[in-house]
Amino acid sequence: MKCIFQQTLAAAALLLLSAPASAHFGMVIPSTNIATQETREIGLTLSFSHPFEGIGMDLIKPKEFFVAKDNQSVSLIDQLTQTQVMDHTGWTMSHRIQRPGVYHYVMEPTPYWEPAEDLFIIHYTKTTVAAFGADEGWDAPVGLPTEIVPLVRPYGNYQGNTFSGRVLIDGTPAAGAEVEVEYYSDGATLQSPTDYHITQLVKADDNGIFSFACPLSGWWGFSALSEADYTITGPDKVEKAVELGAVLWIYLDPLP
Repeated sequence: MKCIFQQTLAAAALLLLSAPASAHFGMVIPSTNIATQETREIGLTLSFSHPFEGIGMDLIKPKEFFVAKDNQSVSLIDQLTQTQVMDHTGWTMSHRIQRPGVYHYVMEPTPYWEPAEDLFIIHYTKTTVAAFGADEGWDAPVGLPTEIVPLVRPYGNYQGNTFSGRVLIDGTPAAGAEVEVEYYSDGATLQSPTDYHITQLVKADDNGIFSFACPLSGWWGFSALSEADYTITGPDKVEKAVELGAVLWIYLDPLP
């Protein structure tokens, strides 16, 4: 009986190891990604989750949250209010846009300890909002340790469009970077044919450029992962690796 039990445990462990792991995504989701005179008050929701599955995780108050425009940034961290996102701790605020421009909202989270992977996770997460007809600066890097720079304008897109971006690490194109992609249904229930369908995967070329066709309207998240060149002391007082994520969220509108 003991032998059978041990074999069962071993088989279960092998199954878990062989199954595709669910991807973590930092999330910065605005109420709209195109501001007009009627929608100049932008609601922003920050969270950490498995977006396709709608499974949330607690997001400790971010280390920084700011908006960047025309090579200038303004901290919004003190304006965040704690809320619940997917039944877990998230953060929210409202930002009133006064002038035309392309605004990049960026979250630098507090390092997240992931015991299942024995490492810390830091996802530098951004999204872009265009205001009052402005259309310059959407392809400018913000200057993060790692980020995805759009090569296709990240707003004013229809479902079915192909999105392209360039992965940067310390400002240098990340050759061969793997980019995880997930759809966020914002409350709708979706079922995938298999676990492999939850997180799509695309690989960047030698110039750090990748492309992905988005078949559904709604929010799409792109996450390029890399390992930091530093460690953080873990709960067991041992130095742990740090997973860095360059995360970008874009919205695609339904066809008229």
